[in-house]
Amino acid sequence: MTSRPNIIFIVADDLGYADLGCYGGRDAAFGPVSPVLDGLAANGLKLTQGYANSPVCSPTRFAMITARYQYRLRGAAEEPIRSSSRGSATLGLPTDHPTLPSLLKASGYQTALIGKWHLGYPPHFGPLRSGYDEFFGPMSGGVDYFTHCDSAGQHDLWFGEEDKKEDGYLTDMLSKRAVDYVERMAKQEQPFFLSLHYTAPHWPWETRDDAEKAPAIKDNLFDLAGGNIHVYRRMIHHMDEGIGWIMAALQKHGMADNTLVVFTSDNGGERFSDNWPLVGGKMDLTEGGIRVPWIAHWPAVIAKGGESAQLCMTMDWSATMLEAAGVKADANYPLDGVSLMPVLKDAKQSFHRPLHWRMNHRGQQAMRDGDWKYLKVDGNEYLFNIPADERERANLGKKEPERLAAMREDWLAWNATMPAIPEDATVSLGYSVKDMPQR
Repeated sequence: MTSRPNIIFIVADDLGYADLGCYGGRDAAFGPVSPVLDGLAANGLKLTQGYANSPVCSPTRFAMITARYQYRLRGAAEEPIRSSSRGSATLGLPTDHPTLPSLLKASGYQTALIGKWHLGYPPHFGPLRSGYDEFFGPMSGGVDYFTHCDSAGQHDLWFGEEDKKEDGYLTDMLSKRAVDYVERMAKQEQPFFLSLHYTAPHWPWETRDDAEKAPAIKDNLFDLAGGNIHVYRRMIHHMDEGIGWIMAALQKHGMADNTLVVFTSDNGGERFSDNWPLVGGKMDLTEGGIRVPWIAHWPAVIAKGGESAQLCMTMDWSATMLEAAGVKADANYPLDGVSLMPVLKDAKQSFHRPLHWRMNHRGQQAMRDGDWKYLKVDGNEYLFNIPADERERANLGKKEPERLAAMREDWLAWNATMPAIPEDATVSLGYSVKDMPQR
């Protein structure tokens, strides 16, 4: 076996901070919601202060695939990219931009994306044009789990660059494809990189037993009159089961020890999520919109039972995977992500890591630096000590005006290094207070 690890990057969609048992989630009526992921955390590393690059899906995915702040790319200014952008030559990941899969591929890795892309549509964009050898999944932000149609009612399940129909519950289809990929990779010498990007537990609210709901939901994917916590938790459990199938395949072929498996979510939870003790959710720069589960499992390197409060965000995992594979960034596209390899090797290690965010939606700005967080929403400024007040209820801005001013200036200096938000950038909200009361 090569000494370079295989890498599996598992990303859930809209998963809340406390939806998993290992992050304090309660059991469902049927039992533990996430026993497989809980086991990976127990036998690996759990990070408690890990963040998404954005509180909404496609911007985070730009950062994830480039290991750079998403604000550098026009497509990532969309909050999020909409299915109506099919055919756009600007709203997507430029094919000449180096990516995590393209850099790994150039160094000898086999690469595949199984699951959600959400970084622009063919013919101008697509996974096969940005470093992946194989692709199976939807191109858009959300699809029905059975009809595989997007929010515009168009079929959206791709085999490479061909959109074609195949029956099945999407979560299980992705899991089974991933198992098949592992089985195929076990027969060849090259290391592999697999992006496994589930749509679960994103709307619509369907378990594998809800095929009869699909015809009615097909034209209203937000499923605003549907769902509940019980359906939602079962959706997470289906994903967790599939991850178990993949881990079993790795074990079967003796590949588990030298495979880095990373699990996270693209942003914080949505309407049925458990984000305790955080407030807010998807589209918010409060903790509930950006703090997400982070689990890493790599027995050859990561000791069992590690827990770290290292500050990190999505693009740091991409940088970590490049270092784990011994691959350098393209000099013309220096990384904003910082490798977490020291923490993987020793959970007690830590380093200074300021984090910055901005959102067109509600003019939000945020910065996390050590224990402190600066936040601006709708023109109102806040200062929070996060370890002391994870719910962001005690605004210390008036008590510590100098710290607030210093963090504001730091955020402004960082923002000056990023392109401005384009005037034609869109914000798309699937629902409002007319549909359900605010958090």
